[in-house]
Amino acid sequence: MDCIFCKIANGEIPASKVYEDEYVIAFKDINPVAPVHILVIPKKHYESVLEIDTDGSILNKIFNAVKIIAQQMNLTNEGFRLVTNTGEQAGQTVKHIHFHLIGGRDFQWPPG
Repeated sequence: MDCIFCKIANGEIPASKVYEDEYVIAFKDINPVAPVHILVIPKKHYESVLEIDTDGSILNKIFNAVKIIAQQMNLTNEGFRLVTNTGEQAGQTVKHIHFHLIGGRDFQWPPG
């Protein structure tokens, strides 16, 4: 498989890791849109949320990682945004589910 996120998860490509456990890895985005911009991914390949098992066990592991990272980055009081894109029209450029944990600045709603 030629998935860049799978290669990062397998240690084939270096990344600025901020969190890792048996199921999830998180690393700094190389093109950040805010002072804190972390990508949180499952180590197992899923193309998008549409491939996630309905029991949601991997989502529980991802959200647990998000909670830990938000605490480490001091985002729990000021807030943060958690975004995942599904499909090209929504802006998904890497076909491996990933969540953008973004914080450290003010955001507007709705987004552009």
